[in-house]
Amino acid sequence: MAVNGQEDRCTIRHDVSCFTTFLDPLPPEQEGEYLFALLALTMRDWFESELGSYVLAKEQAWFDQTCVDLFGFNAMQAGQCWIDLLRANRMPYRFCSDLAEGQLHCRQDALPVAGHSLDLLALPHVLEFSSNPHQVLREAERALRPEGHLLISGFNPFSLWGASRLLRQRRGDYPWHGRFLHLNRLKDWLALLGFELQAGRMMCYAPPVNQAKWLHRFRFLEAAGDRWWALGGGVYAIHAIKRTPGMRLLTPKWGEAWRPGAAIARSLPKTTAQRGRID
Repeated sequence: MAVNGQEDRCTIRHDVSCFTTFLDPLPPEQEGEYLFALLALTMRDWFESELGSYVLAKEQAWFDQTCVDLFGFNAMQAGQCWIDLLRANRMPYRFCSDLAEGQLHCRQDALPVAGHSLDLLALPHVLEFSSNPHQVLREAERALRPEGHLLISGFNPFSLWGASRLLRQRRGDYPWHGRFLHLNRLKDWLALLGFELQAGRMMCYAPPVNQAKWLHRFRFLEAAGDRWWALGGGVYAIHAIKRTPGMRLLTPKWGEAWRPGAAIARSLPKTTAQRGRID
């Protein structure tokens, strides 16, 4: 098949490097956004598979349990807008941001929101598929108010899922082409930005097989993994709080007590020689 006189030599699913053969040439500033939109479609397809549904069920349960008692006014979910991960939260204003979906169309490393305006921000599998994950965290720190909450989920490279990524990353399909971030590195980044780790959870200890019957047979690993291999889960989720050191300016108290008063002379007691002297 030929489009605009050019031969179609790639597919959207596995080789998005030559996506310009499908459409008219795009300006350089729009190529990255189009590439991200194609990646999002692949993410959605994977989450609708049996293995993706298994991951989504675990993550949705954690998000529901974590965000139900977080209060404020503005809550934002960055990415995966087809899933309402903040559905259990009761903040009056909840919205989602993405390039092609959601109420706010933007990049995750350049959020068009005012500083110190969000009470809750969720980043589900955003960092491992971003070209600049540290900038995404810097934007999160800027947008969150002091004592704001940050919820992050990601794939664990030191797990059966990380080993599977080493074998499948050349295929270019989701999620194996992503750059899985180690939990300790993510903790260091958060600490440098002034975040304090509040809670965390490992999940998805079963091997990444895309068959429901095998996932059901390996369900015993969930309980065994929490006890015997606590850091070996395929997916981690953390809850961090933005801490801002407070300061109280102490000013002089220019009140009545600090005003100079009239000097009052006090009589001194007479000495023995003075009391016995006769003028």
